[in-house]
Amino acid sequence: MDAERRKETRKKGQKKKLGFRIYNTMSKKVEEFKPLVPGKVGMYVCGVTAYDFSHIGHARAAVVFDILFRYLKHLGYEVTYVRNFTDIDDKIINRANEIGEDPLSLSSRFCKEYLADMETLHCLPPTHQPCVTEHMKQIIDMIAQIIENDFAYVAEGGDVFFSVEKFENYGQLSGQKREHNRAGERVAVDLRKSHPADFALWKASKPGEPSWDSPWGRGRPGWHIECSAMSSCYLTSKFDIHGGGIDLAFPHHENELTQSTAACQESKISYWMHNGHVENNGDKMSKSLGNFFTIRQVTEQYHPLALRYFLMSAHYRSPLNYTITQLENASDSIFNIYQALLTCEEALSLFRDESLNDDVGHDGKSEEITPDATAYVDKLRDDFETKLSDDLKTSHLLTKGAFQEALKFIKNAAGKLLKEDQEKRQQQLLAVESLKENGQENSSQQLSLVRSLSETEKGMRSVLDIVGLLSDHSYTEVLQQLKQKALKRAGVTESELSGLIEERAMARKNNDREKSDQMRDELEKKGIFLMDEGEETLWRPKPPKPAGGEQKPRPAQISNISKQALKAELEKTYS
Repeated sequence: MDAERRKETRKKGQKKKLGFRIYNTMSKKVEEFKPLVPGKVGMYVCGVTAYDFSHIGHARAAVVFDILFRYLKHLGYEVTYVRNFTDIDDKIINRANEIGEDPLSLSSRFCKEYLADMETLHCLPPTHQPCVTEHMKQIIDMIAQIIENDFAYVAEGGDVFFSVEKFENYGQLSGQKREHNRAGERVAVDLRKSHPADFALWKASKPGEPSWDSPWGRGRPGWHIECSAMSSCYLTSKFDIHGGGIDLAFPHHENELTQSTAACQESKISYWMHNGHVENNGDKMSKSLGNFFTIRQVTEQYHPLALRYFLMSAHYRSPLNYTITQLENASDSIFNIYQALLTCEEALSLFRDESLNDDVGHDGKSEEITPDATAYVDKLRDDFETKLSDDLKTSHLLTKGAFQEALKFIKNAAGKLLKEDQEKRQQQLLAVESLKENGQENSSQQLSLVRSLSETEKGMRSVLDIVGLLSDHSYTEVLQQLKQKALKRAGVTESELSGLIEERAMARKNNDREKSDQMRDELEKKGIFLMDEGEETLWRPKPPKPAGGEQKPRPAQISNISKQALKAELEKTYS
């Protein structure tokens, strides 16, 4: 088979589409995905309430739906992805009052901080990122339509409430009943309500609070109506996917569904998707419980790619327990992947010439990739698409099966091409010159191995790109960043480590094995793994050896910080 036929075969293989299936919270089962408009997808995901730095529970939702966004595009869909900001809310007002900040200024700042966190986590920007305060007209118009359709009423004082008793199918999404919509989840106890489960569409303004004009007096929106209005604004009343954390299924998404249908009877959302909680010792990680870790806290100690890897290590609908061990293992996996890719890059760099790029050897004939490599590339693509097409099964996607087989092939193939010492590398360079001048038979085999390695690397890069783990930085830079994070966790500077390595080298030279082994073991407990190669000692990060139980950083106790200290911290952050 010549090069053109081989390329065409691969191209046809890439066009093969698998049926994409996702779990629908509404039907409580996995369903075949069928968009309302062929080839196009409309997706709305509830974003954050911007009054604090985002924690890794927020990060999980962002990463889950970023992977969905990326994969839908990989399947060839044109995706309109909308993720909102709640930039006016009781929590925002309360926090602003605590620290003496303007509520809208505070929420604007934390919106920007969230976007910075998303960029750090390699989340692609959604198509639209609307804020509540920029869509008051759409919100007021929808409330007016709900009142006109007799599903809401204006209470004394100018508040507007949705009447759940008038909506026959209330509870269809979550399975919850009206009486479960109790005080607590942003649902206030109010004797002016016709039914305790009625929820606010519009809240009359209080002195000193931000407010907007409306037919019912100055005020601001309730929590639920904002998403109904903004999703309808950007995606119309009918769209494909609505997503968010499982904690939003009730009451937030139940109320969204209810009020959207009340405003427009033709309203339709085909698939409701919810990701599971991130847990800390079995409890949901949340700001109200004070057991959360912000994205900033984690990425201060661990590479953002390690955090992203950790967040996709379990199926998106399952709970994910946060532990240092999990993060250490995720960091180690990222290091192994990028180390293998760097070795591959170094090996391939010995063969970067025009004949290789053109898929043609020295004698004008194409060099086929090996059968093993063909199998690895095909299996990698098939395994990847099979798992992600079956309700986004990212767990074990990179730790088992085809990806690990391809990774092993890359290590072995690169090892054959890239010699460890300078003398053997020089021999390899001479072999390349021999290939160009004499056309030796073993060089043809070498070219085949090179092409095999190159194709496998492309397959791995494609997988990493689609799940958001391919960095814009070079392999070397990523590995160096991972090392810097490891040193920080170990509490050791580069110069200090160099001094320890020199001290240990002297102990080895003096045949002081006890001291040499002790120094190595002490560093391993801190996550620094030494590798002796002849007279030289190299190091890499490794999960620390257990030393009397796992140590975890203290949760951020924002609620216990004094107002003065919190204000000082914010001023420091934004100064």
